[in-house]
Amino acid sequence: MKISTKGRYALRLMLDLAIHAKGTAVPLRDVAERQEISDKYLEQIVTQLARGGLVRSVRGAGGGYLLTREPVDYTVGEILRQLEGNLAPVSCVSGGDCCQRADQCVTLEVWQKIQAAVDGVVDHITLEDLVARYHEKCPNGD
Repeated sequence: MKISTKGRYALRLMLDLAIHAKGTAVPLRDVAERQEISDKYLEQIVTQLARGGLVRSVRGAGGGYLLTREPVDYTVGEILRQLEGNLAPVSCVSGGDCCQRADQCVTLEVWQKIQAAVDGVVDHITLEDLVARYHEKCPNGD
C-alpha cells in the first residue's frame, strides 16, 4: 500500500486548518504558502474533502476553509480514505475482486493482518493528536 501525494497533502491541509483556523476561515493560498503546495493542487484536494463533509468553504471577504468538526473527531484513516478510497493492500481483503482460490488462499491471511495493522494505526490517530505533536515539534508555531 502506498499513500498518494493527494492523500499526504490532504492530511497536511487538514492539519494546517486545525492549527490555524482559530474560529475563522483559512484562505487556501495561505495553506498553500505554509505547506509549499500548489494552490491549484490544493483546490482539487479540498474539493474532495468538502464533498466528504470534512471541510466547508466560506465565501467572500475573510473566506476560506474550516473544519466541520473538532480535530479530536477526525481520524487519519477517515481523511486518507476520503482521498485514497479503501486502504486495503489487495482488493480481496476489501471485498473486491477475489480470485478463484480465495477459499484456500493462505496468503489472504497475510493481507488481512496487514489491513488490520494499517487500520489499527490510522483509525486511532486523531487530527488532535497531530496538532499536539505539531506543537511539541514546533513550539514557536501558531
